[in-house]
Amino acid sequence: MENEKKQIAILGSTGSIGTQALDVIRENRDLFEIYALTANNNVELLIRQAREFLPEMVVIANESKYTQLKDALSDLPIKVWAGEESISQVVQAEPIQIVLAAMVGYSGLKPTINAIQAGKTIALANKETLVVAGELIIRLALENRTHIIPVDSEHSAIFQCLAGELNNPVEKIILTASGGPFRNFSQEQLAVVTKKEALQHPNWNMGAKVTIDSATLMNKGFEMIEAKWLFDVDTKQIQILVHPQSIIHSMVQFEDSSIKAQLGLPDMRLPIQYALTYPHRIFSNFERLDFNKFSTLTFEEPDTRKFRNLTLAGEAIAKGGNMPCILNAANEIAVAAFLEDKISFPAMSEIIEKTMERVSFIASPGLEDYMQTDAEARANALAMTPVI
Repeated sequence: MENEKKQIAILGSTGSIGTQALDVIRENRDLFEIYALTANNNVELLIRQAREFLPEMVVIANESKYTQLKDALSDLPIKVWAGEESISQVVQAEPIQIVLAAMVGYSGLKPTINAIQAGKTIALANKETLVVAGELIIRLALENRTHIIPVDSEHSAIFQCLAGELNNPVEKIILTASGGPFRNFSQEQLAVVTKKEALQHPNWNMGAKVTIDSATLMNKGFEMIEAKWLFDVDTKQIQILVHPQSIIHSMVQFEDSSIKAQLGLPDMRLPIQYALTYPHRIFSNFERLDFNKFSTLTFEEPDTRKFRNLTLAGEAIAKGGNMPCILNAANEIAVAAFLEDKISFPAMSEIIEKTMERVSFIASPGLEDYMQTDAEARANALAMTPVI
């Protein structure tokens, strides 16, 4: 690898992906240097991260936290900014080589677009960016000759399986899913599950929003949409397969019937490290997979009657246009309402479905259309959410 350290910007450094990325960088300080860190609201952790890694700049999206951040870092030569617009500006800084897009939800869209237009390599952990505006993002990446390297474990697995395959035709992509904590629940049981239960993922340690998406299988619906854009395949070529052990992270089947799979223990640091070091692999001290402990790997089809979000995601990408944007906005509102104990687990799907029926459809949206769609969909979904 090159001797010069790669300059990294982490968008969402205080979240699950961001903190694990800093774990990787902490172990490889000879390879990486933090140029910028951004966070939404967790100013205390951002301060600790800034004091440890000494980036050129830090940004807190919540402007009310600016003074606290500025004062806490006043003895250090670190530029301190605030506001969502500042995050979009930071990614354009000339020294930055890789932008790890780890912000949660729609908020990651504009900074990712700016980073692409600035020619930065994108390590993409924010799946909503491609869900909302996949066609636009891929077009901009091609126009700006920008690499997008997936960080999600499933898409990283597919990316790794395709390495070295040149233009060998892909027959099918197989996205694996853990099935979440409620895989074996009846519809009656799902109706009364609690937030605490939904946040107990059986295999992965993730942020609250992503954990709920995993429990509803919306996460897998989003990943299907993301895979379509990342790997230029039709959604008919994407199969979702429940694999409760989370050892096979995804697979690719080629036209000769051969299947390649990427395996490993469920540890997000591996795909993060791979994205930051690509096309090289470097040593890690991550725990190794012991097949003696996983002598049985099982697979089953997802139950779309119980987990309707998968069907809704399929309908959204089939219709195209701004429909996946509507899907995402409604889901963000529904998940927030569930986490605030305002609605039941099944009600999330009901709100999403009704929002998709009510919001204006645009067949060929531009960036401004996506922004208006997002606002309209949120307003519609919010109107269906009880006020407590």
